[in-house]
Amino acid sequence: MMLRRGFIVFLPRLAGLLVVTCCFVSIVYMLACTPKGDDEQLALPRVHSPTGKEGYEAILQEREEQHRNYIISLKKQIAQLKAELQGRSEQLKNMQDQLPDSLDIQLDHSNPVKVQANLLAFLRSQIDRAEVHSGIKLSTEYAAVPFESFTLQKVYQLETGLTRHPEEKPVRKDKRDELIEVIELAVGSLNNPEADSNAKQRVYTASDFVEGIYRTEKDKGTLYELTFKGDTKHQFKKIVLFRPFGPVMKVKNENVNMADTLINIIVPLAKRASKFRQFMQNFREVGIQQDGRVHLTVVYFGEEQMNEVKSILENTSKSASFKNFTFIQLNEEFSRGKGLDIGARVWKGNNVVLFFCDVDIYFTAEFLNSCRLNTQPGKKVFYPVLFSQYNPSIIYGHHDSIPSLEQQLIIKKETGFWRDFGFGMTCQYRSDFINIGGFDLDIKGWGGEDVHLYRKYLHSNLIVIRTPVRGLFHLWHEKRCLDELTPEQYKMCMQSKAMNEASHGQLGMLVFRQEIETHLHRQKLSSKKT
Repeated sequence: MMLRRGFIVFLPRLAGLLVVTCCFVSIVYMLACTPKGDDEQLALPRVHSPTGKEGYEAILQEREEQHRNYIISLKKQIAQLKAELQGRSEQLKNMQDQLPDSLDIQLDHSNPVKVQANLLAFLRSQIDRAEVHSGIKLSTEYAAVPFESFTLQKVYQLETGLTRHPEEKPVRKDKRDELIEVIELAVGSLNNPEADSNAKQRVYTASDFVEGIYRTEKDKGTLYELTFKGDTKHQFKKIVLFRPFGPVMKVKNENVNMADTLINIIVPLAKRASKFRQFMQNFREVGIQQDGRVHLTVVYFGEEQMNEVKSILENTSKSASFKNFTFIQLNEEFSRGKGLDIGARVWKGNNVVLFFCDVDIYFTAEFLNSCRLNTQPGKKVFYPVLFSQYNPSIIYGHHDSIPSLEQQLIIKKETGFWRDFGFGMTCQYRSDFINIGGFDLDIKGWGGEDVHLYRKYLHSNLIVIRTPVRGLFHLWHEKRCLDELTPEQYKMCMQSKAMNEASHGQLGMLVFRQEIETHLHRQKLSSKKT
């Protein structure tokens, strides 16, 4: 664009120069052709003089020859100027055609400082074009670009490629070198603050790195958000970097203090008292004892098993001296969306982070910090991709006993999968949830309400952080798809049920069990004969 504007500005100047040149030539021509003044006029011979006629003709012939030669010279000069103008025009046009419109850089090799400045301006413009400072409206959930997360040792990825590993040490050298470079640059930025200060600065190392997320917008660059330990337990350092297909550029360096950031964990429930007991064990160990900055809201539908659920909640409250909970009972048909919506709206305190959770979810203290770090009122909402556990009876069927729950929670392709089709577990500030309009309360039963809310956020200007997280698990449980569900809900439920049981290979072993046993039996008989 700068090149095009430069061409437009240069062309009138060149045309003006040509006009001035032509005018100058015309003036010279007129001066040369105008007769001299009386005092300077050539004295012609008299008519009656002996040589008058011959001398007059000779003088006229000489002057005519001079004028003819001068006109020829002027025509040559004009032709040369026209040719030069045409050549310059074609040269500029060729340069314009060779450079794409998006490359807003003027290539002036005579001024390398200007070239560098234009290049830097273009790279910075890529940050403005990318989804870094604000969200963009998307037409569908398929248009969202998910993040991937990483630590010093592992990468947690949705697009597993040929390896099919949901978490792995970076095998490809380019990915490994990329993440190492970003971490080193972030550490260097932390150790070299821009503000001059005489105070003693802490020296950061790679061991202070907690976790990071990154994603690439193919036409703009790669965005990195890295979290480091702060000066105290609940303080963190957050570094935002951007690679606009060139050198990494620091976008932000800020202190993030989460010491007073409360999370309201909202759980809709109907029956399932035994699962709630297991959930409260996790909530007590992680939410109360390790984190200590949580509120629990339970929205219970119906009366069956309600007293048992209330008893579990009250016993935990007494034994752990925990008073930050709310119990809401509704005498109506279970609706997950309505339960979460009521739980969010009943809160009367200051703006709070809402974590929409189910009773069959296991979370860690690291996840609660991720929930806080990836939400920002009026700017960001967090949609983590949790790791869904396969049926332990199938996975560990060849073992003498099934391991404890903590031993089962490992991220491997044999033990589970990233539940990238689920949008039910989400963190957002209450103000954003209210402003977006909450859940669609017309949706009954299982499924659909979470996708509807997710699409609302995608259609807004909020940034949606979508990334797999290592501290959030969906525990396996037998799934029943009720007849009351709509055809679309029933189909979604059955697809979820099929994916929850085991991996493709493990299900194949079950399907072909008889064939495998027959093969092993034949092999055994064959070995005996030999």
